[in-house]
Amino acid sequence: MSTYEIYNYTKPAFTFNSRRSPVYATKGIVASSQPLATEAGLEILRAGGNAADAAIAVAAALAVVEPCSTGLGGDAFALFYNAADKKVTALNGSGKSARNISLKKISSMGITGALPMRHAMTVNVPGAMALWADLLEQHGSQPLSTVLGPAIRYAMQGFPVSPVTARLWAEGAEILQHSPGGEQLLLQGKAPRCGEIMLNRNLGLTLARLADCTPEKAKGLFYQGTIAEKIIKAVRDNGGFLSEMDMGSHAGIFQESISVNYRGYEIHECPPNGQGLAALLALNTLTEIDVAGLGTPDSPECLHHLIEAMRLAFADARRHVADPQQYFPPLEKLLSPSYGAQRASLILPDRAETENVSGVPVNSSDTVYFCVVDKDGNGCSMVNSNYMGFGTGIVPDGLGFSLQNRGHNFSLDPDHPNVLAGGKRSYHTIIPGICLREDKSLHSTFGVMGGFMQPQGHMQVISAMLDDGADPQEALNRLRFCIEPGEAGGKVCLEEGLPIETVDKLTAMGHATEIRGGYKRTLFGRGQIIVRNQDNGILCAGCDPRSDGYAAGLC
Repeated sequence: MSTYEIYNYTKPAFTFNSRRSPVYATKGIVASSQPLATEAGLEILRAGGNAADAAIAVAAALAVVEPCSTGLGGDAFALFYNAADKKVTALNGSGKSARNISLKKISSMGITGALPMRHAMTVNVPGAMALWADLLEQHGSQPLSTVLGPAIRYAMQGFPVSPVTARLWAEGAEILQHSPGGEQLLLQGKAPRCGEIMLNRNLGLTLARLADCTPEKAKGLFYQGTIAEKIIKAVRDNGGFLSEMDMGSHAGIFQESISVNYRGYEIHECPPNGQGLAALLALNTLTEIDVAGLGTPDSPECLHHLIEAMRLAFADARRHVADPQQYFPPLEKLLSPSYGAQRASLILPDRAETENVSGVPVNSSDTVYFCVVDKDGNGCSMVNSNYMGFGTGIVPDGLGFSLQNRGHNFSLDPDHPNVLAGGKRSYHTIIPGICLREDKSLHSTFGVMGGFMQPQGHMQVISAMLDDGADPQEALNRLRFCIEPGEAGGKVCLEEGLPIETVDKLTAMGHATEIRGGYKRTLFGRGQIIVRNQDNGILCAGCDPRSDGYAAGLC
């Protein structure tokens, strides 16, 4: 059978017809958006690695098999739960903008509104590699040579491209075709189709060089050695401002996670500059509302309250999410029960409130989320991203990965906390989540990837599990909404399959609605969840039916 017969891009619709059951295991589970990445994590767990080791293996494998969404040219955030001391560590792997960029310089170039979407000037320092090394140093047990092994093998020997990734790759093909070095991520000048074998020897060699080092030396090689030189040259040759000082001074941030209590559970997110704050603000508002008493999960009354809580949360998040080293948001106030009650009081029971809503999200992105829980109950929840598909599309010579365009998220409003400035971290969309019980034991690792869908997905899957008792797979299977940019607070996209009566009533309430189906369902994100049973330690996982991936475990 030819590749063309396996998957034909001329088909009129892209359908998701899979039925998935929750996966159970006792000695560790990995859940990701790619089967080969899940297998990479399991390989490390079988070899005696822990959740941190396996998570890095998954991250590296995804950089090979889903380069449209992630890679060494992007950023990463992680939450790690240490079962021994019952604590959550937040790792911020986002990079800063070039020191030599400024609002004044951009204005003198005639740029207004936002930075050009795919331009080299949107390249911040790629922070993913530093986070991988930091996570391994702080919580891992295996050397880089072990955890990067599966990814190197996939890159050097080749891998068959999966359906959703093939579609995403095709969407990014034109960007790569017109970007410096982009041909390195194409197959004879085109995107690989589903089932075709793709090799990326340049990336394999880059990973192999890093694998020969300790984590600390690998950071030196990436940020101060020949890899850094090639990244800088690619950026500067194309009109960007990144310098040797920018790369060489990069360091990840270890932070305390932020959390709210929702129905007796602690929901943990990374603090700003990630948008996990938006998810917590929405849940803090919903704490004051009897969600389970509003009707079935697909009823208009239930969805209306979740939509309105999310709109209010975005309004706050867009105001307060910025570089944590340059702006200090009033987190204690924003996440207080009294503020949640205040925001809940603004939600009208039968009508959308649009007059006072601001800060609606502005862009979507391609991202990977994955999670691991090991036999000892340690859990890692992690996101790695290029931001928009393939980021800028710029691929440094011989490195095999594209550079992100995360700087596009800066505001050009001089009075905004997230205003563009040199040496600054921008508003970040990528957010991992962890849920703890009252006794601080691990309840779950969870996440839903996809730009500004992420906090919306977090709120919806947490509500499904804690309000309705859904298992991980049920929570991920549930039909979703996604607030998009637009007038009057943003259009509400509803996933195909919701009752038409629900759609009609939401519209009558004042929501601007639109139904999305087929391949467009990827708008609603792709998530994974692993839950750990408090009594016997049995693990239960789910993987989003909108993705190519799966969850798998060891017994």
